[in-house]
Amino acid sequence: MLKKLLPLTLVCLSLSACSTLTSPFSSGAAPSAQTVAPYRDQVELTGRLNVVYQKDDKPESATVNFNWQQTAQRTDVTLYSPVGSTLATIVVTPQQAVLTQSGKAPRSAPDVDALSAQLLGWSLPVSGLRDWLQGHAVGADGKRFVASPANDSVTTKDGWRLRYVSWQDASDNTPGALPQPRRIDAERNASAQADAVSLRIVLDAPSAQAQ
Repeated sequence: MLKKLLPLTLVCLSLSACSTLTSPFSSGAAPSAQTVAPYRDQVELTGRLNVVYQKDDKPESATVNFNWQQTAQRTDVTLYSPVGSTLATIVVTPQQAVLTQSGKAPRSAPDVDALSAQLLGWSLPVSGLRDWLQGHAVGADGKRFVASPANDSVTTKDGWRLRYVSWQDASDNTPGALPQPRRIDAERNASAQADAVSLRIVLDAPSAQAQ
């Protein structure tokens, strides 16, 4: 009887081993645990941004569309109204930030956060967004943070609380594609240096960005 069962047992073990080897998760974590793609110096993104801020001790809000282009040494941001008219352009280099509002002369300053707060009424943290829009940040502990669906929040070194609320469905069109952020919430409490501000950023899908 034992001799008859032995071949069957070996077959079962063999099938089990084959099943393990062909499992889609045998060599790595499930897609929900994957981190975002490696950081890129050069990207172009589009999306929408809703901001809630304080003005004269009263809450104000604004919604803008944006086009974001960055290289290793420069960031260009164009802000549009919901109907498509250009509200402002921002150019940031290692030397300075220049903000130009529609119909007004360009203004420059060393710090884009302070410049945008002065001219727009709310702070746009361009230096942080260079990382955040790709799912990267520097945490309050000074360590590099890389977002994933399973690790979706961090407080940055400069006091912003980030949460990656949702993710693109790029893997539906590109099998094996790593997650990319879709919605990012960022907020900062008021301090002696800056007012409180809350941002909700929604990025367009990769196919839309390429158009």
